[in-house]
Amino acid sequence: MSDSNTTDITNPSIFILRGIPGLEAAHVWISILFCTVYAIAILGNFTILFVVKMEPSLHGPMYYFLCMLAITDLVLSAATVPKMLSIFWFNSREINFSACLTQMYFIHCFTAMESGILVALALDRYVAICDPLRHSTTLTNSVVAKTGLAVLLRSSILALPYAFLVRWWSYCRTNIIPHSYCAHIAVAKLACNDTHISSYYGLFVVFSVIGLDVPFITMSYIKILRAIFSLPTKDARLKTFGTCGSHLCCILSFYLPEFFSSLTHRFGHKVPLHVLVLIANVHLLVPPLFHPIIYGTKQIRDRLLKFFTCKRT
Repeated sequence: MSDSNTTDITNPSIFILRGIPGLEAAHVWISILFCTVYAIAILGNFTILFVVKMEPSLHGPMYYFLCMLAITDLVLSAATVPKMLSIFWFNSREINFSACLTQMYFIHCFTAMESGILVALALDRYVAICDPLRHSTTLTNSVVAKTGLAVLLRSSILALPYAFLVRWWSYCRTNIIPHSYCAHIAVAKLACNDTHISSYYGLFVVFSVIGLDVPFITMSYIKILRAIFSLPTKDARLKTFGTCGSHLCCILSFYLPEFFSSLTHRFGHKVPLHVLVLIANVHLLVPPLFHPIIYGTKQIRDRLLKFFTCKRT
């Protein structure tokens, strides 16, 4: 199908994804970067799952949460990056209406899920550092499983209205989405209905997730930092602070692009479109890349090295 605007599309069977509007000439070069990041993210997250599964000593709350985060990153990457690469490499820009809705649901569901898991990891670190004697009795396997289920249910429920709203609208302008994936805001702009409810709901979700999760994480790490500075030795303080500092960098790499992308899409009318799309792509690509690197603890690296050493001998 051509890129020409299509009128009277009350129920389009397909949408057309433009990739990164304004940077079509650089799609091939951008795709090399995206593909490299995707490959590293897939390898890193599968490595965490493999090592935790194979090493019984890592069967604990923190590593269970890391596995949840790795699975979330893998699903989120698989739901978006392959289609992006097909656009960049093969000019395969058509996406079925149902596939677009599915992709949209997975993006919003698993993005919210990542936020919830980061809260769970902050809770684990808080208990481990501030109340270590009660860590094993507080974060039992049952509590970890219930926490994971609560995160999954919250994310699934919050993402559902996005798909219902998109299916309910009619599209009388065009079926061309100026984006590299089915972002809810980009699809909403194609509808000929009043989409204010969509914008309000999007802001509600952003502030519900970020507004609840970020203060909880912030309070946890404030208490953690207080506990760190009360440690008796300088080496212990530096070691614990280094670990928490890397975790904070990972958290910022997730929340800052999310918050900035959401606000600029709604209020940044003077921001160039390709900048908005690039920020949205960074938000999906960077966390799955950084999480295995930052959360890949010394224990995981040591077990992985031990595994390959044993294989060689």
